[in-house]
Amino acid sequence: MDYFIELVFSGLTRGSIYALIALGYTMVYGIIGLINFAHGEIYMIGAFTALIASTVLNILGLPLYAVLILTALAAAVWAAAYGYTVERLAYRPLRNAPRLSPLISAIGMSIFLQNYVMLAQTSDFQPFPALIPEFAFLEPFAAVVGSTDLTILAVSALLLLLLTLLIKYTRTGKAMRATAQDQKMALLLGVNVDRVISITFVVGSALAAVGGLLIASHIGQINFSIGFIAGIKAFTAAVLGGIGSIPGAVLGSFVLGLTEAFATGYVSSDYEDVFAFSLLVLILIFRPAGLLGKAAVEKV
Repeated sequence: MDYFIELVFSGLTRGSIYALIALGYTMVYGIIGLINFAHGEIYMIGAFTALIASTVLNILGLPLYAVLILTALAAAVWAAAYGYTVERLAYRPLRNAPRLSPLISAIGMSIFLQNYVMLAQTSDFQPFPALIPEFAFLEPFAAVVGSTDLTILAVSALLLLLLTLLIKYTRTGKAMRATAQDQKMALLLGVNVDRVISITFVVGSALAAVGGLLIASHIGQINFSIGFIAGIKAFTAAVLGGIGSIPGAVLGSFVLGLTEAFATGYVSSDYEDVFAFSLLVLILIFRPAGLLGKAAVEKV
């Protein structure tokens, strides 16, 4: 029973990280109908920024909790700046171009960012400091859940709540929803569509950066290529839940995370990707729009 519970927490931890990344994919797709294939590299840049910031803050001798919070803020802000830059360089100039053009531009940006970080840092794996302290009250349950697992779940839940409040109850959130429904009508009603799209990239990038910090602290190492596989998995989760749907991205992420955890625990870690993508194919056969997605209606 303990092993089963351990796998559940492992799956929820994976799902939480996938959700923080998948939200960026699904928000951008919901607003402009395109996939930001450079998003995984933003997640990777957030992890490297966290490594640099935590190193500096540890030298200053700050308490661990302060280091964690300040590192998360630094990673989120820096990654948000990169997300904004990607939108300005790879998407905005091609806003009215054929849909394939910004897609190719985003892939090019992804390759550029990977190689940029590899040259600026190193191609080797770098050790990442443990920024999350051990919680004494979890000692009796150490066999099934760790401090990093609980922290990842708590932080992810808090960020998802804040995102929900932003979208539902703020002026910016209303502008996002209006732009997602009809860009031209939103523009006619006075919504600054360019600004809304930029904010969407910024918010999604900041969430991915926090995910990068959390998983790096959990695993204990990073390198320049971690964004590729994480981005693919998060994109898969977004499609699984219904691309363009925020609740769908979260649900798809947890389904994917739990599937991988149980496949690893009861079969073999060599087959976790097989089970994950087989599940995606199976669900899309019966639900082509994803678990919570809605079938697109062609406008005449």
